[in-house]
Amino acid sequence: MKIFRAIAAAAFLAAIGTGSAFAQPRPTTPAGAAPAQTANIPETKIALVNTDEFADEKTGITRLVSAMKRVDGEFQPRRAELQTLQQQIEKQTADLTKAAPLQDQKVTQQQSDKIELLKTDLKRKGEDAQAAYQQRLQAILGPVYEDIGKALDAYAKAHGITLVLDVSKVQGIVSASESLDITRPFITEFNSKNPATASLTPPE
Repeated sequence: MKIFRAIAAAAFLAAIGTGSAFAQPRPTTPAGAAPAQTANIPETKIALVNTDEFADEKTGITRLVSAMKRVDGEFQPRRAELQTLQQQIEKQTADLTKAAPLQDQKVTQQQSDKIELLKTDLKRKGEDAQAAYQQRLQAILGPVYEDIGKALDAYAKAHGITLVLDVSKVQGIVSASESLDITRPFITEFNSKNPATASLTPPE
């Protein structure tokens, strides 16, 4: 079973949004006319899930949270380096602002050029770090999200659910019964079957 998101939700909301599909009276069959054959309409059981809650540090999917923390830990040294470089730029800029009126213009220009070089270095290192972080995040979290998707499909099948809507992605759901929300029970079941440390070592 596929999990339909925005497209499925739009189609579903379009069908029931005005209530016309259910509220309009059925046309009467003309006298003497053969009754129209009724098509078999499959039963549909709909559930809602909020995938944003999966990453909640306290109540989310522990395996996912653990993977995110792992990536953050790996990039902490680079984050610290960028913060230190930013602080150097701020300090040198403040010092230059104070000293500029009292020193030779050539010295001021030299110091200004050094600050610009630091800014360029910061930008380059920041972009490199961001690209590397995203790549690593995808490598670590990709398999986890894939397993979550498979588990959600299996959960839906086991509970006879034919359509799952992700409320964090779908616009237009303004009210729904709490009984439709499977977020918490799914997270509980997934955590019980998937330890936080499972399969967190993808190829380097």
